[in-house]
Amino acid sequence: MKLSHEEVRRIALLARVGLSEEETEKLTTQLSVILQNFEILQEVDTSNVPPTAHVIAIDNTMREDKAAPSFLQKEILANAPQAEEGFFRIKAVLE
Repeated sequence: MKLSHEEVRRIALLARVGLSEEETEKLTTQLSVILQNFEILQEVDTSNVPPTAHVIAIDNTMREDKAAPSFLQKEILANAPQAEEGFFRIKAVLE
């Protein structure tokens, strides 16, 4: 599948990536080659290939949740660039 320059520019816009004309040209070629490789892979007959997913039941592999002592608040805030009244002070992200 060959991509057009407009399709690459649209993909860059959706990804919020600014591209120069040279980068658009380069990516058009590279992405087209990648898509052509996927087209080749789709032609491979996989009807006789067994599934690779686990078909046997697996027991819970997570560790037991145990209560443990926590750090002191002053130890945590010791590495903070700014702290105020026992909390991290950060720059406002919403106005």
